[in-house]
Amino acid sequence: MSQIQVTQKRSLIGQTERTRQTVRGLGLRRIGHTVYLKDTAACRGMITHVQHLLQVQVLPGEAERFGVRHNREPK
Repeated sequence: MSQIQVTQKRSLIGQTERTRQTVRGLGLRRIGHTVYLKDTAACRGMITHVQHLLQVQVLPGEAERFGVRHNREPK
């Protein structure tokens, strides 16, 4: 199964409780923290909900990139 690398890039200050719980559900704890997740529909849905706070990469050779925001190379 493919894997997705997810890094939290922005703070949760000022975000709704639902957004905070979604980020926590992805396993992220702080800015700069990176987790590797299985590429499932549930994970992609959670990532889409909070994509403005994250940097997402699909590991090379695993699967295509997804989402309008994540079609460019990371800085």
